[in-house]
Parts: sequence; C-alpha cells; structure tokens
Amino acid sequence: MRPDTPAENVDHTAEAARLERTAGLYPEDAEALLLRAAAHLELSGARPAATTLYDRLLSTPAALENPSLVRALKASNLWEYGHEAEARAIIDGIRTTAPREPGPWVIIAESLEAHDELESAEETFTEAARLLLPDAAEPPQALHPLLYGRHRVRRMRGLPHDDWDTLADTLHTAPVTLDELHDPKRVWSLGSDNPAELEAEISRLRTELGAYREALSRPFPVAVLHWPAPELAELLSAYPTLSAEYPSHETHLTTIESSLRELSTSGTDNLGIVTGTVPSYEAFAASEATSPDDPTLLPQYATTLAARGRAVAWPPGRGAGCWCGEGRGYVECHGA
Repeated sequence: MRPDTPAENVDHTAEAARLERTAGLYPEDAEALLLRAAAHLELSGARPAATTLYDRLLSTPAALENPSLVRALKASNLWEYGHEAEARAIIDGIRTTAPREPGPWVIIAESLEAHDELESAEETFTEAARLLLPDAAEPPQALHPLLYGRHRVRRMRGLPHDDWDTLADTLHTAPVTLDELHDPKRVWSLGSDNPAELEAEISRLRTELGAYREALSRPFPVAVLHWPAPELAELLSAYPTLSAEYPSHETHLTTIESSLRELSTSGTDNLGIVTGTVPSYEAFAASEATSPDDPTLLPQYATTLAARGRAVAWPPGRGAGCWCGEGRGYVECHGA
C-alpha cells in the first residue's frame, strides 16, 4: 500500500494478509510486519483476528523486541470489543512491570482516556514520565507523545500547569498551541452560529489532523545503508572487493552524514538510515541470485530494509542519541 493512498480506498483485510505473507518471508521482521497487519485488521473491524495476531506474537515473548508494546496493543484492542476485564488486567500488569519504552505507556494511558478513565490515564502518564524522562531539558523525540498526552488529560481535568506541562508547551511547534488543542471547551464552539468561531475551529482541527498524519503516516523513506564496525569488518573480510566502497569505518560514517545532508539540502524529505548485517545481506543477495561482492546490490539492500520498516528517521529528534550507535547525543557526535 502506498502511504499516500486515501484511507477509504484501502482494503485493510487484503493489506493484512499481504503483511502476514511478507512476515513469513522475513521472520527477522515478523514483529513489525505482524503489528502492522493487526492494525489493518482493527481498522477493518476484525478485532478478534487482530487479537489472534497479538497472541501469535506473544507466544514467543523472548523473541520480541518489545513484548510490552504488543501487550499494550492487545489490551487496547480487547477493550474496544467488550473484553474490559481482560484489558484492565493486562494494563495493570504493564504498569507493574514498568517498561523502559514510552510506547506501551502511551497506548495504555490513551486506552484509559478513551474510556473516560481520566484520573487513571493521568496517573499512568505521570508514572511513565517519572520513570523515563531524563534530567536533560530536552527529552528525546520518542518521549514527546508522553508529555503531550499527559498535558491533554490534565487540561481535560482542569488541573493547573506544572513543569512537565510547561515543557510540553515548549516542545510543541505547531501553529496552534497545546492549550488550544487540548481545551475541553473547544467542542462547544462546534455548536456556535458565529462563522468566525467555526472557521477558527476548522483551522485548529486541520492543524491537529496534519500533525497526526505526519506522525503516523510518514511516506516511504529515502534510506542510506549503515554498517556497524564489527559488521563492516566481517563484510570486508568476506568480500574484499567491497573495500572500494568502504575505505574505512570512519570514512563510512562521515559519508553517511554528508550524503544525508546533501539530500536534505536538495529538498529530499523523510530521510532515514537502515543498519545492515552480513547474514541478512547474504540472504538478500541469494534471493536476488547475485553475488554479495557486487556493489550495485548495496542500494537495493538498503531499499529493501526500508520497505520492511527497518529505517530510522534522520536527523534524530532533539535530545536523541546519534544514529552511529556510539552512545553520544547526535548534536555532540555526527550532528556537530
């Protein structure tokens, strides 16, 4: 499915089936592909089938990158078709295990919010903030939804701003402020006879919808291939002819950053980085009936990894670590 395909033209059942078939071809990407398939099933109204996919993933939790995320999605889905008690039990379990990723926290808090459990939703957002927010003034991009969700629930409850609400206001860059977007009285303006009020509300809704689409429906990324140092050493040891492409690991990293900056300057949007491994590359070469020492195979491999959802957006968000994996912040490393 193309990312610009209108939602009303998508056959969600067929798309879910296609993603399941793709997951069978690429078992190393099965988690991401099956989660997308489950999302399509939910959109098609086949919520029990989506639960079956979540259970399929959870049958081997040790093989999952983020089992808490899968549990959170399952709980949210269960609650939507009448299994409230089971959903609450899963949500309580996630809060007890306190995952170190923001995704599960945001999903269970939004599920509570969607069912008018505003106090519990705020408690969940706050628990996550205490656990995950660093002392630095600028949290990484992945934590922004946590702050925005907490701001929204507290605004709906009529609570005064605290330091984290102020931080959320600072991080939000859309033309319409968070206070306006999250104002519980906004709905009243929809019943107004004043054209100016209605026009202002339509403008706010367009801004909110635009931000939502940007976050959830990013187009296919233009991805550059990155080899970690051990993988590059193994690659060049097995296929010395590729040394012309990669004179050294340091040069390789510098080339990635400069290439992405050139693409960005030329107006190319939605850039990303995919990380390669030698076994994966060899398997791809075999599937293409081509020798791995063929340098023309490298960009095809990068494109395939991006199509399988392996791309990480470039540049990293404010406060995020560098893409190279050295453990330093991007602005202190390749973003300097």
